[in-house]
Amino acid sequence: MKIDMSRRAVLQGMVKATGLGVFSSVPLSLFALAPYRGKLLMSLQLSGGMDVTSFADPKTNVPGQKEISRWARTLQIQTAGNIPYAPYGGNEKFFSKYYASSLVINGVDAQTNSHSVGVVNNWSGRNSIGLPSVTALFAAVNQPQLPLAYLNFGGFGTTEGIIRDTRLSDTTILRNLALPNESAKLPVQNFLLANDFENIQKLHASTVGNMVNSTTVAAGSLRNRELFLETIARTQDVSRLVDFLPSTSQLQARRVVGGRSSTLHQQIQLALLAFKADVAISADLMEGGFDTHNNQDTLLPLLLANTTDAIDYLWNTAEQLGIADRLVLVMGSDFGRTPYFNATEGKDHWPIGSYLVMEKNAKYTNRVIGATDAGHKALPINPATLARDDKGVILKPGHFHKALRKYLGIDNSAITRRFSLTNIEDMNFFG
Repeated sequence: MKIDMSRRAVLQGMVKATGLGVFSSVPLSLFALAPYRGKLLMSLQLSGGMDVTSFADPKTNVPGQKEISRWARTLQIQTAGNIPYAPYGGNEKFFSKYYASSLVINGVDAQTNSHSVGVVNNWSGRNSIGLPSVTALFAAVNQPQLPLAYLNFGGFGTTEGIIRDTRLSDTTILRNLALPNESAKLPVQNFLLANDFENIQKLHASTVGNMVNSTTVAAGSLRNRELFLETIARTQDVSRLVDFLPSTSQLQARRVVGGRSSTLHQQIQLALLAFKADVAISADLMEGGFDTHNNQDTLLPLLLANTTDAIDYLWNTAEQLGIADRLVLVMGSDFGRTPYFNATEGKDHWPIGSYLVMEKNAKYTNRVIGATDAGHKALPINPATLARDDKGVILKPGHFHKALRKYLGIDNSAITRRFSLTNIEDMNFFG
């Protein structure tokens, strides 16, 4: 007898098994993929447009020109390893500890001063809508069947229909989803009697079984239904995440930074726990406040210090969880800030910004690619050598995303090819 071991057949078999389908005692291992042990991807989106001349593209003041950096009146550019940085905020502590795990890409032209366009360009690689975030692509190519494969805590998180995204901000709601028949009160109580809940499960299983068995749906819709069924079947996986989640008192607290509330440390905590529980492999973190049109030198040092402290917390926690060696972090913003201060001691929108990529024990780190002049204008580089070259090209987000896709090993997948980055030079930032 010929046995059909296609995904669809296995799923159908699960639905039929004992009448309980996905909620039965049929082992999930019957259709589960091998445990994922590849890279884990995080983006950290600094919303508003960060002044990178106060971070890792530092500028001193030019005699006879307007001031670009107030700190440069008395301080000099500092260096950690091969990475220059501004003596500002928490930069010294951060780069002294993490220069060996950091790649800085400067002189990236977002081609806009508009927040909406800058966000799309910097986090998808193109300055018009139609491409998903790189984190969505990464999850869709590698582990789309995971229940919370792609987490988004805010900022750009467009999926273009290739995967669902999950907002993981309320742990109580997550617990209720994972354990729908349990009250959170102690001692734990069930809402429904066991037999009643089992009957509801049977009805649900029958419904999703009919979805998979339908012969009238298009292939794309069928695939989405199969993924939906797989996700439901992984209720046990989400329950495992609930086991990892801290109590309310153990959650990283909101912090007041420059008069605004920051949940960045909590976002990091929840994302890393989801990674550890094997229910997610990518996440978008978001921190706001960087649109510093007023009083920049009052606000920005606080924002940067909180951000670098959060990144330090990220790596320390990842080490404790045993996943630090798999993690890739990409940090960027909408664009940069104008070189010079405005009348309200702030800086306005400027298209030139930077990326920071962090990874442990990577061969591409402890270096800077790309350059800007003394007035923070992007300078061209040679696409092949990445060296300064007046006949070269100005870096754009598409160059970065094309290289990142290749480095992550998702550039040749059928999904990624649907969202190709055309007319953009290949640059090996990660060689």
